This record gives sequence, C-alpha cells and structure tokens, in this order.
Amino acid sequence: MRAESIFRSKPKALLMGASALLILVLLPRLFVHLRGAQASASREESVYRVQKKRFSHALRLNGTTMAAHSFAVLAPRLQGAQVGSMVITKLAPAGAPVKKDDVLVEFDAQAQTKDYLDKKATYDNLVGQVAQKQAEEDIARSKDDTGLQQAEDELKRAQLEMKRNEIVSRIDAEKNQEALDQAQATLKQLKETYQLKRAAAAAGIRILEIQRDRALEAMRYAQNNASKMTVHSPMSGVVVYNTIWLGNGRMGTVQQGDQVRPGLPFMAVVDPSQMEVRVELNQVDLLKVSPGLHAKLHLDAYPGIELGATLEDISPLGHNGQFTDTVRIFSARFSVQGTDPKLLPDLSAALDLDLGSQENALVVPCQSVQFDSENHPFVWVENSGSFEKRAVKTGARNDTEVVILSGLQEGDIIRRGTPEETPSGERS
Repeated sequence: MRAESIFRSKPKALLMGASALLILVLLPRLFVHLRGAQASASREESVYRVQKKRFSHALRLNGTTMAAHSFAVLAPRLQGAQVGSMVITKLAPAGAPVKKDDVLVEFDAQAQTKDYLDKKATYDNLVGQVAQKQAEEDIARSKDDTGLQQAEDELKRAQLEMKRNEIVSRIDAEKNQEALDQAQATLKQLKETYQLKRAAAAAGIRILEIQRDRALEAMRYAQNNASKMTVHSPMSGVVVYNTIWLGNGRMGTVQQGDQVRPGLPFMAVVDPSQMEVRVELNQVDLLKVSPGLHAKLHLDAYPGIELGATLEDISPLGHNGQFTDTVRIFSARFSVQGTDPKLLPDLSAALDLDLGSQENALVVPCQSVQFDSENHPFVWVENSGSFEKRAVKTGARNDTEVVILSGLQEGDIIRRGTPEETPSGERS
C-alpha cells in the first residue's frame, strides 16, 4: 500500500518540478524582452525620422454668426407720453419668412387712440374759438368803423356851422364853437381807442391761435404714437427673437400678451442670404492676417456644415483683452460664402484661417530645432549611433512643426527634444 501511494504521488512531484524549471528558464527571457521593448519605445519617442509631407499653417478663430443686413425691432418710444410698458397683441412667429411691409408686431393701442381722440377734440374746440373770436373782432371793427365815420361827419357839420358865426348871435356862435371842439375831441378819442381795440383783439386771437397750434402738435404726436403701435418690416427676411429680461428673475423671448418697455430690442428681421462672422483677433496674430484671406467656417452646433469665408476688414482700434490689459484685442469681420438653412444668427462658429500651405515640404517638430548663442538654428542628427550638431535653415512654422529649407535630408534621424535636454553621445 505504501509503495503504491509513493508511485501515485511521484507524477505530481515531477509535474511541479518541470513547471518550476520552465518558469526559471522563461522568466529571464521575458524580462529581457520587455526591457528591449521599453528601450525601443523610448527610442521611438526620443527620435524623429525626417520626412516630406504637406505643411499647413492655419489659425483658428472663434466668433459669432450674424446677418450682414438686419433690422432691429424695438418697442416704440412714444412722443410726449409717459408709458411704463406696452402689451403685445399680435406677433409674427419666430423663424417665419416675411416680406417688406408685412406686420411684425402689434401693441395695444387703446390708450394712444383715446389720447389722440382727446387731443383732436381739444384742437377742434380751439379752432372754433379762434373762428368765433375772429368773427367777434370783425363785428367790433365794423361797429368802430361806423362810429368813426359818424364822428368825422359830425366834425364836418360842426365846421360848416362855424362859418355861420358872422351872421348868427353870439350865443349861437359860442354853441357852434363848443360843438366843434366836442366833435374834434370825440374823433380824436375814437381814433386812439380804435388802434388799441384792434391790438387787443389781435392779441386775444393770437393767444387762441397759439393754443390751437399747440393742440394740433399734441394731436399729431398722439396720432403718430397710435401709428407706432403697429410695426411693419422694412425688408424681406426671417423673424428672429432676441433673448431679453422678462422679469420675475427669468430670461427668455417675448410671447403674445407680454409687456415690453419702450426702446427694448426684442426682435429682429435678418437676411439669411448674406451672413457674416464677427471674431476677436489677438494682437499677436494681427500681423499674420490681412483682408482677403480665406477661411473654412464650422458651426459648433452643426459639425457637418463647412462653408467658405473671407476676411473683409479688421478694426483699426483695439480694446483690452478679457484676461489682461496688456494684450489688445481687435475685432474682425468675415463674410460667409454660400448658404445653409441651419446657418442662423447668434451661433458660435470656428474659423480655420489658411495662412499658407506647402506641398512636399521637409518638416520636423518645433522642439527638435534649437538655437545657439548667436541665435542660429541647429538640430541633433544621428550618425553612427551618436548624435552630432548640425546647422539648418528654417522656413515657415506653425504651433507644432517647422519647415527645414537646408541642412537635412529625407530619412535623417534627429533627436526629438527641447533645448533644455542634453542628448547622450553628442558631438559637435
């Protein structure tokens, strides 16, 4: 029984021994293989094989789309009236196409219509008062003219009676003289008061005319205010709502029945056939661009859309940047070539501005090019297992790559490193 047990346990011991021997043999080889793979990966990361490829120098700018031609719809400002807010009674739907002279929005015009009717009634009343005053003055003038004519006739009669004084008694002569003096005094008084009455009447009429003219202007203001309650589109385009403060701690777009303050831009009519993009240009990139450069437009909300764009103009005056006052920011405007139904105003967009591309150019990473004390560029080139310093002539560069004009050939292996790194096995 004991011998049989020994023979049964012997294969297991042999199997465990063989496994241990196999592990001892394979483990060193596996370790050496891993070390070699790590060394190979490290070498691939630290060197770069020079090759010819397409060199692209582009500048990405971010901006917002807007229509080249648009009309901002503002809540009307009323003349000569203090209005807190106006109620919208009719509103064109957002995104709806409109033509010139189509109704965009209507406000509640009851208050303005009532004000116009009140002003018109006041004006009509003053027009009647002026006419009545003028008629009264005409009657008074005619009466005064008649009295003046009678006084002149009385004076002439008294003068004729004075010629009979030589043949009448002394008492009658004195009576004739008294009558002449009285006729002259009466005529003189009538002439003096005549002009005063005319001036007073003219002043009274002028006061009413001024009141009438002021009432007319007030009526016209009220009529103009009533006409402003309906806003028509001055151009063909698409209706776009603006996000505004609606009160009660919320932002949004207006709806029918909402109240808006005078002068608030709550809507716009845009022409989607001509769109443009406004971007902020850093002063570092200002010298790289000029009007006429072409770019590719991408919409952040619709990644599949790509349209052409052209730089039209750059603002000559800069303003402070968002993060520092030292770096200035300039506004630039791009015109968009082509249209798309999804291209609407107020969308965030990215522009890839082509600053120059080269085909079949010798390109190396920027960190491979270093500069000596005299600011001459050079790279570390592998030669017989070590690296040697070689002067090169560089051309255009972008953020990651630089074009080599001379000093290297396709297939050369150079060190991929920063100027702070000191390559092993280097020689000049």
